[in-house]
Amino acid sequence: MNIQEILKERQKWFEWKNIKPIYLALEEFKNKKLKTKNVKLDDIIEIETEENPEIEKIAKMLKPWRKGPFKINELFIDSEWRSYIKWNSLKPHLNLENKEILDVGCNNGYYMFRMLEMNPKSITGFDPSALFNLQFEFINSFIKSDIEYKLLGVEHIPYYEKKFDVIFCMGVLYHRKDPIDMLKELKSGLKKGGEVILDTLIIEGNEEYALSPLRYAKMKNVYFIPTIKALYNWIERAKFSDVEFIGKRYTTTNEQRKTEWIDGESLENFLNKDETKTIEGYEPPLRVYLKLKT
Repeated sequence: MNIQEILKERQKWFEWKNIKPIYLALEEFKNKKLKTKNVKLDDIIEIETEENPEIEKIAKMLKPWRKGPFKINELFIDSEWRSYIKWNSLKPHLNLENKEILDVGCNNGYYMFRMLEMNPKSITGFDPSALFNLQFEFINSFIKSDIEYKLLGVEHIPYYEKKFDVIFCMGVLYHRKDPIDMLKELKSGLKKGGEVILDTLIIEGNEEYALSPLRYAKMKNVYFIPTIKALYNWIERAKFSDVEFIGKRYTTTNEQRKTEWIDGESLENFLNKDETKTIEGYEPPLRVYLKLKT
């Protein structure tokens, strides 16, 4: 697999009819080179920069904003997910100083921007979404970080030129048809002694089985949701040497909800009225956080 050829081909995605106007507007905006006055990498990533009416225009062109939130001057981008809730759960368990980091399925880079405060050696993001890439470019035009963003997916990790100390994989595993192969792909991208920070959906149960729904919370691309025991079996089959349990918790409408910055539905539309089941009758979203060690 030739990664450079893949990346070259995917540059054509910015020519898509729905993407090109945003891409051109953003390129013109970036050429203005507004001066950034201050950046605060907190729960709300706050940016103070020169005033420009195009900031709000570009931000709205880039909808939907899934991860965040961000605040640029007085413009508050109230993303669908309050991503700091997850980050604050993980942060006490992370040591990223002087580490080479990969975030697979990095979306618009919110978590990568939060990683900057932990002084890693380098940060790379993989996500095969032209829109999320443009959201990242927009925010990074103010932050001016050295983060690398590649239009790649987890399947490209074994062929990528670089190995990493820590790989973040958050909210990806249940979207893959072969979760064990995916775990092996993650492991192949690690240096000796490296680790994976895994966040994925599970179901309650003491047995070793997985739910395989046609739809889950209105998502068509969810293939397997395991019990914790089944997940540990997958991890062992992928030849990780050890697993550290970080925690688990249900996703609530405090963390994921509809805002004016997304188009369409959110968690409140995916659950029943009392939020005890998904709209299909399954358990509501329960996430587990693990550290997988080589």
